[in-house]
Order: sequence, then structure tokens, then C-alpha cells
Amino acid sequence: MARNVGIVGAGIAGLHLALYLQKHGVDATVITDRPGEDYRNIRLLNTVAHHHVTLAREDYLGVNHWTDPKDHYYYHDHVFNFPQPLSFRGDFSKPSRAVDYRIYLPALMQDFTSRGGRIEYRRIEERDIRPLVARFDLLVVSTGKGPLGQLFTYRPEHTPYQQPQRRLCVGLYTGVRQPDPMNVTLSVSPGHGEMIVIPTITFGGIANALLMENVPGGDMEELATLSYDDNPKHFLKVLLGKLEKHHPTTYDRIDTARFDLAQPQDLLQGGVVPTVRNTVVAFDDGKCAIALGDVHAIVDPMMGQGANVASYAAFVLGEEIVNADALDARLCEKIDLKRQDRVLAASRWTNVMLQPPSEALGMLIGAMSRNQALANEFTENFNYPDRQWDRISTPQRIQAWIERMSVPAEPVRAIA
Repeated sequence: MARNVGIVGAGIAGLHLALYLQKHGVDATVITDRPGEDYRNIRLLNTVAHHHVTLAREDYLGVNHWTDPKDHYYYHDHVFNFPQPLSFRGDFSKPSRAVDYRIYLPALMQDFTSRGGRIEYRRIEERDIRPLVARFDLLVVSTGKGPLGQLFTYRPEHTPYQQPQRRLCVGLYTGVRQPDPMNVTLSVSPGHGEMIVIPTITFGGIANALLMENVPGGDMEELATLSYDDNPKHFLKVLLGKLEKHHPTTYDRIDTARFDLAQPQDLLQGGVVPTVRNTVVAFDDGKCAIALGDVHAIVDPMMGQGANVASYAAFVLGEEIVNADALDARLCEKIDLKRQDRVLAASRWTNVMLQPPSEALGMLIGAMSRNQALANEFTENFNYPDRQWDRISTPQRIQAWIERMSVPAEPVRAIA
């Protein structure tokens, strides 16, 4: 059966879906408002780590262009800056990798078009919705911008916050020493926020993303609004002072004479409201629009789940479309049932980590600092948020996980 699918949005979700459908002979058209050549000079979009489950999907699609082992990272360092600091390492079973999306997205757009795919460059207005629905057998909406995204209503039971829970300040910086092999550092300053240090492939090679998740009212919050453009030297001076006080293990890696943004536009500030939306809109003629990616669920970037879950959901959607007898409401229902556990688990896990740690989570942190196998499994589960939520969703599950992993226990690998 011939199928004609429209995909609005050219983020990872839309492009992975388009490339999957293309690989399986399904006609797909991507609609976006930004050509690939416009990405080079825009402001930093995000800082995104792809874990090995996502790299495997890139391999399947033939779009994994960044395969040098030196550009991957292999473990997480966890640093808790308590009065008595606590630190430990967790290893992945296979490495992860981060690429600046201003490089990544245009590369995949080029892959798609060079293989015969169609991309239309235009904005969607409200008057365009009905003609788009009529044009395609199924319309997939993977960007929340504009009137199409507004069709999908929020699910209040999975959208507990009305405001951002962190004030974000994220940039790509030079002058930060890399360990060998590379790693990601998760650093916590209680009451003030978290910082994730991510080695990232960008235009000049590897730079470090410093993703600062600042608690509203905490000492780090001013970084979310402090202007780099107005006074770069003042911005960097304030930032270095905050890092020395709140994230000293990262500060110790910095060559202060070389420390700066890799490019002036490599800074992003603001906040994210974690949300989950209803995913299907039915129209009078029996056709449907289905949400994907950020339209379906937006998570705070703290746990690195957004892009990985979006890619997973795109593959679920693609598999169901390829095997479907009809692109209708029943298909959309099946897609939701198949993808919802991982998507909701990523959202729930992230939302829990945005709150002060419960007694049970504090117990888990302590246990991971003494048990390498437990720390490794926690780290590996960044690939599988549904498994992570199975482990930590209740105090009873946390306790059972600790007990199961406690025998035999091997000494944890301390951070060098």
C-alpha cells in the first residue's frame, strides 16, 4: 500500500523518522522553516548527548558520521559537593557521544535529500493546517512552534510544573582539560544546582559544554541572565567564581587564561517547563495528526533524555507505519501504547531528580559510592529510562535494587 507521510519539524525526531521511512520505501516529506545552510551562524541550540542506543539507530540509518573513538565518552563522574564531598564513577557498556546540533541536523538533512527525500522550507500558519491534513495520509508534528503544536493539549497528570524548575545557563567552552578517555561529569551543589560537563564535537573540534542547572533563588541563578555580549570579561569572571565555589572539581580542570566561549554565539540561557501532551488529533475525514519529539514530551535536560527518547519514539512510529494496514486512529493508538512507557519514564525520572533528594534516593547515592556494579547500572540506564524508573520509582524499589546489587560488591572506582 502506498503511503504518503508529512513530517513537520527537522529536529532529531523528525529527521530520524524521515530517514527510517525512506529506508523502508515510504514516501515522506519534511517541512521546516530553517534550511541547513542557516545553522552555521545561529545561537547554540542545545547540548545533546547521544547514548549508545541512539548511536545504534544512527548506524542503522547510515548517518553516524562521527565514529572516531577519541570523540566519544565512556563514563560518568558523579560529584556531590556536600560538606563531606562524595564522588564516584559509573561506566557505560558502550560509549556515548555529543555533536553540536548546528552540525548534526544539517548533516542529516543532507543525507535525506541526497537519497531523494523532499524537504519544504516554509512556516506553517493556522490556515495551512487543513490543507496539510488533506495532503498526507498521516501528519506527524515534531515541533511545538506555531499553530500545529498548539493542537495537542497538555496531560496535567504528567505535567506537574507550571514554571521551569531550573534557570539554565549552557555554553560551549574552550580551556577545559579533557580526561583520557573522555567522560561526562555530573556535579551537584546542594541548594544551588547541578552542572553537567559534556565533551562536544563542534565547529573547531572538541569543546566542553557546561550545562548549569541553577536552582531559582540559589547563588548560581544570576548566570541565567548575566550577559556575555555586554561584557565578556565580566561574565567569565563571575562564572569562574561560581565554578570555584560550587563545582570545584570542574574549576580545577580550567586554564583560566584560555577559558572562553568557543564562539560568541555559543551561549544559551533560559528555562524549560517539563510537559507531556496528548498525542493525537483526529479530523472529520478520519485522518489524524500525531505528536512526536518535543510536542509529545519536553524534559529538563538534566538527565540527558530528550533527544534519545525522541529518536526511540521516531523508530517506534516508523516501524508501525511501515507495517500498518491503514494510517488511522487505531495506528496512532498502537503507537502510543508501544512508546509511552519509555517516554513517560524519562519524564518521571527527570522530574524526580529536579526535586531535593528523598531519603531513599540519598541512600541510593551512598550505596553507589560503595558499589561499582550499582554505579555502573545506574549509568548504563541513561540508555534505558524505563529500566531506571523501574529501579527508583518507589522507596521499596530502591531498597530492593540496593539489596540485589549488594552481594557481591566490588570497591567503587574513585575519581582520579
